[in-house]
Amino acid sequence: MPLYYLTVLALAGFLSGSLPFGWLVARLGGMDIRKHGSGNIGMTNVWRVMGWKAGLTVLLLDVAKGLLPVLLAGRLMDTVNPPGLTISGRAWLLLITGLAAILGHTFTPWLKFRGGKGVATSLGVLIALYQLWVLAPLGVFLLALATTRMVSVGSILAALSVGILAVAVPALRPYMAFGIPVALLVVWTHRSNIRRILDGTESRVGSGKKKPAAESAQADQ
Repeated sequence: MPLYYLTVLALAGFLSGSLPFGWLVARLGGMDIRKHGSGNIGMTNVWRVMGWKAGLTVLLLDVAKGLLPVLLAGRLMDTVNPPGLTISGRAWLLLITGLAAILGHTFTPWLKFRGGKGVATSLGVLIALYQLWVLAPLGVFLLALATTRMVSVGSILAALSVGILAVAVPALRPYMAFGIPVALLVVWTHRSNIRRILDGTESRVGSGKKKPAAESAQADQ
């Protein structure tokens, strides 16, 4: 695997993922989203605080910053066709590009390394890698959301299903090194949500209950 391409693609993926679209959209609306709702810059908090239009905008942008780097990395490999690049080497380059984008989103250097929880950006990477198989974790998310009305539960279960698919489906096994770490990362970024789920205090869609940002930020620590 050419080290030059690995370095460039990983850096490009990280920089793409690090763009804090939730924060930027909220700033355009005249607020610092970190001081409202849960204090998180992700789509869910933007949706709850600013409404569905802002939330949908952030969702699409966060998905794109995971999807586009992986697609462009694949196109670059097909165009340049570096000498010595094997099929497995190409898969690894795509995996690392996608993982870098998710890490950039979760640990954005533009906001003191405190970003979102990685779900939407992971979805973008999944669309590029898993293609139609992405419908499985998406279905898990929607079913869990409909059953519990908790976005966090849907996100956690969908992430776990990504790891399970990577192990169980032969066609996806080249991406096992992506599916399992992403599942663990999403669970880790939702650790405060897990505590609130166990305490029975997690927000539900349509509940109309919003926590002060200071209280939620304290719970996230």
